[in-house]
Amino acid sequence: MHLRRVVLHPDRYPTAEKYPFNLSIFRETPQVEFRTPVTFFVGENGTGKSTLLRALANRCDIHIWKGIERERFEYNPFEQALHRAIHVEWLNGPVPGSYFDSEEFRNFARLLDEWAAGTPGILGYFGGKSLMTQSHGQSLMSFFKGRYSIKGLYFADEPETALSPRTQLELLAVLEQMAGEGHAQFIIATHSPILLACRGATIYSFDHAPVRQVAYEETDHYQVYSQFMADRAASLSGGVSEGEGP
Repeated sequence: MHLRRVVLHPDRYPTAEKYPFNLSIFRETPQVEFRTPVTFFVGENGTGKSTLLRALANRCDIHIWKGIERERFEYNPFEQALHRAIHVEWLNGPVPGSYFDSEEFRNFARLLDEWAAGTPGILGYFGGKSLMTQSHGQSLMSFFKGRYSIKGLYFADEPETALSPRTQLELLAVLEQMAGEGHAQFIIATHSPILLACRGATIYSFDHAPVRQVAYEETDHYQVYSQFMADRAASLSGGVSEGEGP
């Protein structure tokens, strides 16, 4: 464990009209505590989980690789400003780490290729070969296995996006192993019921204001998938097999 908690200070918010400061969840949540090596943020899109994740990384001085900057119809100067109004408490002082976002990962992989052209040994930290020569899912797992073996604080925003269910199980095993070894702490925003099944993890729901801790079985992710599988199994078992007549 490295990070103890984050405290939000609504009195420091520069506005109440613009995102993310107009979200009630950031006005009604005084703090979020990190009690276990793996913490998950869950909730519907737009609830603020990724925004808080990014703000935490910024406040912890962990670099976030930038994507391609594009012009936008409406510019919001406050969109990336939440980190200025939060405070983090460390257990034994700051540690390094990384921030993962699948949309920006390819930029990182390309830069890593350029570095490796002059310093080939750097690829040893990421499976020993270029991330650009592997499939997207394979390159992600090479990154996770290499990076998460190093002591640090790790943020990930929907790491399951490009992973098959089988590969998500592989990532789940990596999280459990690295968290169990005691050198790594993970804070992850996800929609994956597979990752949420991580043993001993804390799950915070952003579908409530304030943010509150929930059990795995209470998450919409578990309930929706569980109900779908039960309904589909009942439908298939009650149907007529192909080739059978009435």
